[in-house]
Amino acid sequence: MEDWDIINAVDRMQKYIVSHIDEEITMQDLSRAAGYSLWHSARIFKELTNKTPFEYVRAIRLTAAAKELRDSKNKVIDIALRTGFGSHDVFTRAFVRQFAITPQKYRNEKPSVSYFTYNPVRDYYLYIKNINNKRNGDEMKDLFSRTVTAQAVERPARKLILLRSKNATDYWSYCEENCCEWGGVLNSIPERFDNAAILELPKNLVKDGTSAVAAGIEVPADYAKPLPEGYEMLELPPCAMLYFRGMPFENGEDFCIAKDIVFEAIESYKPELYGYAFADEDAPKFNFGASEQMGAKMAVPVKIL
Repeated sequence: MEDWDIINAVDRMQKYIVSHIDEEITMQDLSRAAGYSLWHSARIFKELTNKTPFEYVRAIRLTAAAKELRDSKNKVIDIALRTGFGSHDVFTRAFVRQFAITPQKYRNEKPSVSYFTYNPVRDYYLYIKNINNKRNGDEMKDLFSRTVTAQAVERPARKLILLRSKNATDYWSYCEENCCEWGGVLNSIPERFDNAAILELPKNLVKDGTSAVAAGIEVPADYAKPLPEGYEMLELPPCAMLYFRGMPFENGEDFCIAKDIVFEAIESYKPELYGYAFADEDAPKFNFGASEQMGAKMAVPVKIL
């Protein structure tokens, strides 16, 4: 499916929701943003996001509420009203339906839950287009800043929480196999060292019947909370992680190029010049993705020479 009129219409609706999430959002508003009738706008939105517009808005607001419950001491009723719910009871019922836990219990225990993650549908189809038109992508790199910074961060002995795949080879094939809820689940864990990432596992961490591609986060060595269903926890030895970060970019369509530039920087980097060597067996490689504001970010394990 590559009807760009429909893709762009859904993208406009997604952006309208995100930019007006603190306001009342009606189907009429979304229809105007899409440029289609009420019925057609609702239909294509559900087709491309797997949620109705109402479900999408509610998921974003409940995730914002969950983060505020986790990170603040604000009253539950204040959080409920601020995120668009008319009463404590309405908020609690919606929160339980979304996360299978009451707001107060979530605040007290801070378990991992499935935060909703905003994934522009346009990005997926642009990725497919980029794969199908790689030559053009290579030409466009010439217009980008190729500045990539590298910084070593020491990691102690720690644990890795991960969700494996059977056949995935990259980000998008992983999401097709496991959906995209992994980002929300992993990012809901407050003890994580960094945001959720797609992992390239070393051979010693790959299980029979699975691929080297997984999703995961690092957490402290004493982390002992229950894991979400299907997730595993492994121990990692101390090592340094060499973080590579590209420059911010203006056009969201160019996130694939931004990531490719960082990949190329890693491949050509000579850590020996700075007293390090790549240590591929000590930890996974982390692909944190790319955003216009932050650029692309990746991390690879290294050891001191």
